Amino acid sequence: MAERNQPLTPMDRIFLQPKAYHIVNFAVAFEHPIDVVSFKTLIQNSIMLQHPRFCSLIVRDSCTGREHWRRTVVDIDRHLIVLHRPISAVDPSISDDQDAVNNYMADLPISSPLPIDKPLWEIHLLLAHKTAVFRVNHALGDGFSLMSMLQSFSSTTRKVHDQDAPPRRRWSGVWMLMKSFWYTVVFAFQFLMRLLWVWDETTCLSGGSGVELWPRRLATARFRLDDMKTVKRAVGQATINDVLVGAISCGFSRYLDTRSTKALKEGTQITGISMVNLRPRAGLQDISDVINGNYETWWGNKIGVILFPIYYHRSRNKDPLQFVRRTKTIMDKKKLSLEALFSNKLMEFGISFPVPKLLSTFYNRMLRNTTFFISNIVGPRDEITLAGNPVKTIRLTSSSLPQAIIMHMVSYAGMAEMQISVAKDIIPDPKVLANYFEDALLQMKQAAEAQDSNC
Repeated sequence: MAERNQPLTPMDRIFLQPKAYHIVNFAVAFEHPIDVVSFKTLIQNSIMLQHPRFCSLIVRDSCTGREHWRRTVVDIDRHLIVLHRPISAVDPSISDDQDAVNNYMADLPISSPLPIDKPLWEIHLLLAHKTAVFRVNHALGDGFSLMSMLQSFSSTTRKVHDQDAPPRRRWSGVWMLMKSFWYTVVFAFQFLMRLLWVWDETTCLSGGSGVELWPRRLATARFRLDDMKTVKRAVGQATINDVLVGAISCGFSRYLDTRSTKALKEGTQITGISMVNLRPRAGLQDISDVINGNYETWWGNKIGVILFPIYYHRSRNKDPLQFVRRTKTIMDKKKLSLEALFSNKLMEFGISFPVPKLLSTFYNRMLRNTTFFISNIVGPRDEITLAGNPVKTIRLTSSSLPQAIIMHMVSYAGMAEMQISVAKDIIPDPKVLANYFEDALLQMKQAAEAQDSNC
């Protein structure tokens, strides 16, 4: 399966540096109350406990100073944390299970770090809210790996395909090669400048140094995938990601219209960071490869980073589909470039130096110089069950970054839910922001339907 001691990859090491330390949190809500014994049996018999990363400690070599994985015996009782009390007993303002779980997850980054004397994962069972929260250090794997692991727990999982796989680069033709080279040079230069001194104009959405330690609030925006597909058909060759970011761009513009204390120029840039899956095959993977010893072909942190610029436009009396068209224009250029691969290799190169903290400082600075973080992960297309209990929703968030807004979207069984984590002293009303995103998509759908009816 794997050697007893296995070195960390460069990307794994990044997520263990103090300024880039990152924990991924999956919240799985069930239809019925959780049976703790059945759930514990599910975990004990799962492929997860056969995976070397989930059965290893991170140990630093006293001679070289390099970290490596060392296999250990997993005491599942130390990893399974059972909470019987409802969150509302602590905070009476909480009205439903979703708010209760969001409140709990918002506090986790500060209140409950993962101990280093055991493998870096935990599962919190919130029995009163019929929800399990899977907490995994990013060094164990990225969101694509972890979602594949999660779906392997289900006895009813069918083969999952990427619902909206981004089109692969086509290298045919000298002109396409020239455009790819040009866009790569331009975006790589912009990436380096963002690492060094370029930053967004300060708005009521901006974070900054130390914001990762501020108290957080978490809100959920819900979208129907059919609505997103209606919009993408109305904008030729668009993708679900184009529609998502178009809705976010429209929602941000409306939020700034109502909350900004200063007048913003039309076209003000608001830059985000997005993680890109660099695996040859998009979508969820077959976790049975772990058993065959082939997990390293796709497991881990096989991701790159791209800068994601969107622009403020006064939203009143504007065609909402224009936000998607602008996004598509930008993303078409990003897809032609090698920006994600460039950023991946740059980080791997930087972490190989004797002072890896230097890279984490630059990575932290790039986050501070941007406004938001966004990811989009494809979940199971069909409903699944865990330990015989049907899963209602799957939501994802992560530990705090020096940005005021962190957004993670997961699609599951025809719906997509986006967790919006905000620094509450900067954005005190994340539910308002979530409503703007939802309303933007509905208005885009109406515009798309009206466009179809006029054709």
